[in-house]
Amino acid sequence: MHWIFYAIGSAVFASLVAILGKIGLKNVDSTLATTVRAVVMAIFLLAIALSIGKFSGLSSITGRPLLFIVLSGVAGALSWLCYFVAIKYGPVGGVVALDRLSVVFALILAAIFLGEAFTLKTALGGALVFVGALLIVL
Repeated sequence: MHWIFYAIGSAVFASLVAILGKIGLKNVDSTLATTVRAVVMAIFLLAIALSIGKFSGLSSITGRPLLFIVLSGVAGALSWLCYFVAIKYGPVGGVVALDRLSVVFALILAAIFLGEAFTLKTALGGALVFVGALLIVL
């Protein structure tokens, strides 16, 4: 269950993206800020991958896996563009609450495309996330 540690780390760092991004967006175009953020992330991740020797497997990513990794990157970039515009003009609490509706969308899409279980428990949890997001925004 070491994945839980990483998931919590992801949540903590995602919260910092919102706070630091909101501060950094003052008098800065959101598309430019997103681009700078992406470049910084790319350089940081390249340094990490190089330092732990992960580039030796790069040639093994071909065909369908490569296509879906690229599509995931495009989806991530579009998400960041929308996110930075939203935090520039909206309240961070409301933006992150609505952004977390990605949990609900991911549960539904994982059931449809990945065959993951969509149980009563999953549906109830998703509904609670949805209601929680609405309560925060409204």
